Amino acid sequence: MSHNEEVKARACQLLSEFKGDRYAYGAGALERAGKLVRGLGRRALVVANHSAWLRPTVNQVLASMKDAGVELAYDGVVPGSRPNSPSDDVYRIALYILQHRPDCVVAVGGGSTIDATKAAIVAACFAGVSPDLEEYYGTDLVTRRLAATGLELIPMLAVMTAAGSGAHLTKYSNVTDYYQNQKRLLIDDAITPPAAAFDYSVTASSPRSLVLDGAFDGLSHCLEVFYGASQESFEKVSRIACTGIELLVTGMELALEDPGSPECMEALGLGTDLGGYAIMVGGTNGAHLNSFSFVDVASHGRACAVMNPYYTVFFAPAIERQVRLIGDIFSRHGYIADDLDRLKGRELGLAVARGMQALSLRMGFPTTLEQLPGFTEEHIDRALKAAKNPQLESKLRNMPVPMTADDVDEYMGPVLRAARRGNLTLIKNMPMN
Repeated sequence: MSHNEEVKARACQLLSEFKGDRYAYGAGALERAGKLVRGLGRRALVVANHSAWLRPTVNQVLASMKDAGVELAYDGVVPGSRPNSPSDDVYRIALYILQHRPDCVVAVGGGSTIDATKAAIVAACFAGVSPDLEEYYGTDLVTRRLAATGLELIPMLAVMTAAGSGAHLTKYSNVTDYYQNQKRLLIDDAITPPAAAFDYSVTASSPRSLVLDGAFDGLSHCLEVFYGASQESFEKVSRIACTGIELLVTGMELALEDPGSPECMEALGLGTDLGGYAIMVGGTNGAHLNSFSFVDVASHGRACAVMNPYYTVFFAPAIERQVRLIGDIFSRHGYIADDLDRLKGRELGLAVARGMQALSLRMGFPTTLEQLPGFTEEHIDRALKAAKNPQLESKLRNMPVPMTADDVDEYMGPVLRAARRGNLTLIKNMPMN
């Protein structure tokens, strides 16, 4: 068995450990969708965008549901979400749920449609109490309201069509407030889809920019969770994250050399799914937190790709073991020429950060915030303000170095300004106790 085959086999074992028979992935996954829906209810509301490229996938899901004896609660398909799950799309989907009263909901699409549907189910559930999503942004606030009211969320099958966010597997829902150009976040086990499906082959016709955006998003999930791993979770997170990153770097290279190939789509699908597993074990931190403030100038994956090398330098003195393991992967793929065994702390972080930026450059991605069209100093101000928002406190807590809202200006500010100018030396490391 080759190295690549061993990595894929390890990924499949990890996904089985994660989701068991509640997740159908790979070839034939859409044929199993109907059986998964039937386990949730008999009358389903289907949510999906009406794009021509998505229609064959939607039709496969509908046919599988029909074969399983699942009825449609609405004689049609509810339009899904625009990119980044705008809040008005969320409330529109919630109105369909309230009008047609399905037993379950089936969302077919990328992370935006799945995240919007998760949030819509929350808004619809609490329509008679308080449907305002503002009350549920943060951690475990949905679960608390369910316990207080005795209400239950409608179950959901998430059918993923884009390798990236892991939304079909996780407890996260990103919703964008376009009035403030700011993403908001629901984090709650209660909104994790109880069933999911993803046939990786459906991503073969996706534009390369979308494929790479998703790949960098998945890589960021693995990387950030691994950086923040506790002593107790280290071995488990290491298996998940390092396997995922290995697959994603390989998949990105294949996206340039053999785009749309089964090997490429499988590597990216498995890798981003492991990113989803990672963020159910731990949490993301700096790059994800900042990306929420750049929604008007960059895709999520692109913003994270820019920021993670800078946070690697910032975190390196505190997480040398993680940075060294990540560096080994990038060295193996030819992105780092330095002898990492000779480097420690910040110097190790600088070498690995440059290797990560070398991957971005090969993929045609930016490595500085200034390279994002429309980026201004106002985006840095917005990011620093958002980092102090109690609703996003979990991202600060997940940092591998202790940071509070009081530390944001002194330490996160230099990271952002370093990223704007592309100058890694501007980063100020926190003192280690």
